[in-house]
Amino acid sequence: MPGPSILRLATEVAAVGELGAFTMSAPLVKRWLPRGDRPVFVMPGFLAGDGSTMPLRRTLDRLGHTTYGWDLGRNLGPTPEILDGIVERIDELHQKHGPIDVVGWSLGGIFARELARVAPHTVRQVITMGSPFQIETPADSNASLPYRALRHLHAPHLEMRVPAYVRDDLPVPTTSIYTRADGVVRWADCLNHDTETSENVEVYGSHCGLGFNLAALIVVADRLAQPLDRWQPFQVHRSLRGLFPAAPTFRVPAEHASG
Repeated sequence: MPGPSILRLATEVAAVGELGAFTMSAPLVKRWLPRGDRPVFVMPGFLAGDGSTMPLRRTLDRLGHTTYGWDLGRNLGPTPEILDGIVERIDELHQKHGPIDVVGWSLGGIFARELARVAPHTVRQVITMGSPFQIETPADSNASLPYRALRHLHAPHLEMRVPAYVRDDLPVPTTSIYTRADGVVRWADCLNHDTETSENVEVYGSHCGLGFNLAALIVVADRLAQPLDRWQPFQVHRSLRGLFPAAPTFRVPAEHASG
């Protein structure tokens, strides 16, 4: 099944406006955001680097967290260098801080989920933004052409052909932030199915703007501040409801996860 339409893809230019709104409004919105002191590992989306996550990381740092980029250059997909690099990075951060909160944008979120599967003791929780972890083949998104062009660089044994809905649930709490206006991936491919420690939170905006989307920032800050031994689904504060759809938390029954 193909990804979103070309018309929907064209709307991704809205990300420019989202960056401007984020830059102007984040200092004001910050007064409503909970503070924390978590170590946070942030991974960029496909073809992006640490510069793309700088606005989010800088704001989280101002809230008291200590954020880390991945220091692996541009995200070219599952190359051996990137796969080895993220494992080394999470191991380094875990030795320094203990379990790490991991935030991943798009493909970075798929990597974040795989880290939690292979090394759950190093990951406290996973927060994804526009990450199509239910995707069956890379051709099911509008990023398929550049992804295929780089496939010769990818580790062949890690071709992503098994969607999350036929795999075990993540062993750590996970939040998926998604937008129905996504012009790069199908929003339904970004949904967790319903478990006691998983959720899906809808925001307004574009795929390419999720890393500097005000509503996404609010969700990330709230999740980082939450003690996981008392994990509860995200609830938007009434003063900020205008930034979210009417019912921002979407629960997917397990038996419908592949639909």
